[in-house]
Amino acid sequence: MQSTITATSIHQFKIRALDSDEFIEFKEFEGKKILIVNVASKCGFTYQYEGLEELYQAYKDQLVVIGVPCNQFLFQEPGDEEKIANFCSLNYGVTFPMTEKVKVKGRNAHEVYRWLSDEALNGHSGNKVSWNFNKFLLDENGELLAHFPSKVKPMNEEIIKLIES
Repeated sequence: MQSTITATSIHQFKIRALDSDEFIEFKEFEGKKILIVNVASKCGFTYQYEGLEELYQAYKDQLVVIGVPCNQFLFQEPGDEEKIANFCSLNYGVTFPMTEKVKVKGRNAHEVYRWLSDEALNGHSGNKVSWNFNKFLLDENGELLAHFPSKVKPMNEEIIKLIES
């Protein structure tokens, strides 16, 4: 299937915010690094919300974390958007932006994830989203810097090194 995505940076995309009709427009984050993470509330990695919030608070002058709920991995994000928002707020004090629940892999993946996962589109690398809490780090210009699998914690020294560089 031929892609119609022609974006050269993440700044050309937008995605609906969680539990809202507003959109998160990535161009608003020009000049900051962006960490995009597919999240789920019933996953063995759900504890990483705490680290994601810690990272966001520590670096929010130069980084935005964006949580992207997804139910594609063993149905580990079954809630509706209101339940997801309440879970994140009550259990982890999440203040970073969260998006609507989307697909992050396969034919119906959201265009943001199609771009992040396809080297021909992002010009950096192809990265299969294999589970919840995969992390994509983008630079200040919206170009893909790195991909980290689920088991890499948000406060990992390699992530911090790239944020600080």
